[in-house]
Amino acid sequence: MNRRVTVVGGGLAGSEAAWQLARRGIDVLLLEMRPLRTTPAHSTEMLAEVVCSNSFGADGPASPAGILKNELRRLDSLILSCADESRVPAGKALAVDRDIFSRKVTERLESLPQVSIRREECVSLPEGPTIVATGPLTSPALSSLLQQQAGTEYLSFFDAVAPVVVADSIDMSVAFRRGRWGQEEDYINCPFTRERYEAFWNALVAAERALPHDFEDSPSWFEGCLPVEVMASRGIDTLRFGPLRPVGLPLPGTGEEAWAVVQLRQDNREGTLYNLVGFQTSLRWGEQERVFRMIPGLENAEFARLGVMHRNIYVNAPAALDSRLRFREGRTDLFLAGQITGVEGYMESTAMGCVAALNAAALVDGVPFPEWPRGTAIGSLLHYLEDAEPKHFQPMNMNLGIMPKPEGKIRNKALRCEHVAAKASEAFDAFLEALTRSTGSTPRTCEAPDSK
Repeated sequence: MNRRVTVVGGGLAGSEAAWQLARRGIDVLLLEMRPLRTTPAHSTEMLAEVVCSNSFGADGPASPAGILKNELRRLDSLILSCADESRVPAGKALAVDRDIFSRKVTERLESLPQVSIRREECVSLPEGPTIVATGPLTSPALSSLLQQQAGTEYLSFFDAVAPVVVADSIDMSVAFRRGRWGQEEDYINCPFTRERYEAFWNALVAAERALPHDFEDSPSWFEGCLPVEVMASRGIDTLRFGPLRPVGLPLPGTGEEAWAVVQLRQDNREGTLYNLVGFQTSLRWGEQERVFRMIPGLENAEFARLGVMHRNIYVNAPAALDSRLRFREGRTDLFLAGQITGVEGYMESTAMGCVAALNAAALVDGVPFPEWPRGTAIGSLLHYLEDAEPKHFQPMNMNLGIMPKPEGKIRNKALRCEHVAAKASEAFDAFLEALTRSTGSTPRTCEAPDSK
């Protein structure tokens, strides 16, 4: 039997799918169009390039994001393994050095004898079992083909990337290191007085924005990743109660609370770069430098990267996809994976790469498809994609609201999260046992011979 699957797209989901297939002894042809064809957001040719925030979210075992990470680690996720190996200080979150992370993913996949990587743009859907994991920046040619398969219109939203500054250019006589509520000093904080904040807010909401090219004049933003200027336009205090909230960050010396605080998170392992937390933006580049240098401590900031805006696309999953991440009508050997399925976030996209890979492996081997328990984080994401109202479908992050409610009321959120985490772990135990019985074997490590 020909045990081979084609994976289109070398982002987080595609890289994860290739890894999961290879460690089950299935040959993989991984197609990635970069560097032959670039996108508005990517800047390297490495696989699994991190183009937006370098944070992979909370890593606490009882947080919704932590529950999802736990499940991915138990599946021996390549993305989580490389993220753990390239992590940088970020308090209770998992953040990575972008370059180290992408390089590790690329090197590990290139070293696998089961994986063949071909750098070319996919302009037609490959024959045979295929996983399309081209992400929110799918090329126009392939996007058109997928739209034909979907039989319904794509939905879309605009996404934006936050700027990164050189650490040495931050004025530490104004800024200070401290984690919220006295936790690890992993963040640099730039405190505003009321007067400086109001001047900054006025400049921000009046700044010239970059208009989307060839798309709608009025972009539809994803609420979980709003540009800072869009957020600010909702009211002068919106930022103060959002990403610029000062609570838990008393000023050194006085212990008083600033009017607002901009936090900067380490962006690389050496600590030479920091990104502005919550400052994804669609402002024109000249405006970014002018306005963001009004932030206390960043008056002479050197910007290593300015923010950019790009359009994300995704399918209307509850209308277009079945429970196996295949189109409801059409090819039964064509799976989608990653953010294009309608999930939002690095780990969520990675999880859909796992799901698509296990489904494709089941198809190739002629065994039953995995049944993901509703009580698991991954099962809850899949349930949302299948059960959401198609007319109002929006991308979804991992959160407590999409997981089953505990029996009885647990008012304390921390206790509720711990309860849900315990139930999810039990459900995932049962899932792994069922997966082993179904496939007749456990996944095997697929390192290159000379790497052992």
